[in-house]
Amino acid sequence: MRRPAILLAVALATLLAPGAGAPVHRQGSRHKLLLVSFDGFRWNYDQDVDTPNLDAMARDGVKARYMTPAFVTMTSPCHFTLVTGKYIENHGVVHNMYYNTTSKVKLPYHATLGIQRWWDNGSVPIWITAQRQGLKAGSFFYPGGNVTYQGVAVTRSRKEGVLHNYKNETEWRANVDTVMAWFTEEDLDLVTLYFGEPDSTGHKYGPESPERKEMVQQVDRTVGYLRESIARSHLTDSLNLIVTSDHGMTTVNKKAGDLVEFHKFPNFTFQDIEFELLDYGPNGMLLPKEGRLGTVYSALKDAHPKLHVYKREEFPEAFHYANNPRITPLLMYSDPGYVIHGRVNVQFNNGEHGFDNKDMDMKTIFRAVGPSFRAGLEVEPFESVHVYELMCQLLGIVPEANDGHPGALRPMLRTESALLPDGGSALLPSSWLLLMMGLLGTMILLSEVA
Repeated sequence: MRRPAILLAVALATLLAPGAGAPVHRQGSRHKLLLVSFDGFRWNYDQDVDTPNLDAMARDGVKARYMTPAFVTMTSPCHFTLVTGKYIENHGVVHNMYYNTTSKVKLPYHATLGIQRWWDNGSVPIWITAQRQGLKAGSFFYPGGNVTYQGVAVTRSRKEGVLHNYKNETEWRANVDTVMAWFTEEDLDLVTLYFGEPDSTGHKYGPESPERKEMVQQVDRTVGYLRESIARSHLTDSLNLIVTSDHGMTTVNKKAGDLVEFHKFPNFTFQDIEFELLDYGPNGMLLPKEGRLGTVYSALKDAHPKLHVYKREEFPEAFHYANNPRITPLLMYSDPGYVIHGRVNVQFNNGEHGFDNKDMDMKTIFRAVGPSFRAGLEVEPFESVHVYELMCQLLGIVPEANDGHPGALRPMLRTESALLPDGGSALLPSSWLLLMMGLLGTMILLSEVA
């Protein structure tokens, strides 16, 4: 082999060496990160209630005018988008309920939280990515955080019981205390913390109710307690805090004269249906019996002005939802305020979500504060799919393939150097050495060729 060829091989091998230029974890060199989700917190819930702690967080850090969740605007799918950076059709958690169209099994939300194969279907969430790169992660009640992914479990995880009381403010504070101990005593680097409110209250009483407003005040008190706990734990200068949610909430027109009721559609019969997933807010899926797809579609496509029914391949691409093998041949959603009733009317919530994510009532909140974030900044709305890339940047880890853009939320950050407490580079000295050797080899090669 001639000398220039040898030099070229050395240069390329050095530049392409594993870890060359990649963020690598150094003990004590990364800020910690806490992602907190208050389920069902609509983007404007702080506008009709006094929220001094959320307001202080905005003054001290970053506030988005609102955040657009992924479609379908349900709890588990939207939470998984936050920790994978993928649209729902790409991460595969397409519904709150586990279902199997062959066995006809359908499991409720809480049971689905523990179905490993529902979550571990090809996408790797940020907990596992962080752990593979030398960090320790935790999940407290966060959807998807208590199963294994490719055989790997989250370092620390906690799952709520099936009859869990999501409203207990005393327990909320105890949960915050546990998370602080995970950071200070067990040296976790990343924790996701989930609260089931104000979603539950919004469902039961409606988003405009006094009960919802009281619950938002409880959320705000908890944000205050959380920030006080961060200060007491001496984490103010080393922990970045993000407070967000999965979706919003809108009022259900329960007494409308034009309810969406499948059992009253004149040209439709359930005898043509092999599998159905209805009576879950405004969303529905149908698997017609063999040879009946065209008949069922024709009966439903114009059955109700508030109902939008599509064949899977014709579902609007902008939703980034239907291109997944778990989606049935027919799927549908209804207009805001209308839920889909199947064989009988069994939905009685006063508030609901799951609607078109372009509807303002489905928008949600985003707040961030900490050593890496700018202060007093309000940013324009963005999609929740970008939050994953932001979190990877904050942790200094290499992200998995995702649908977000690494630069979308970077203007929130102070500077590149602010990502590291010591102001240093995210590259290890040895990585810089490898890069310099590669560049030197390339320069020698060029001189030889010349």
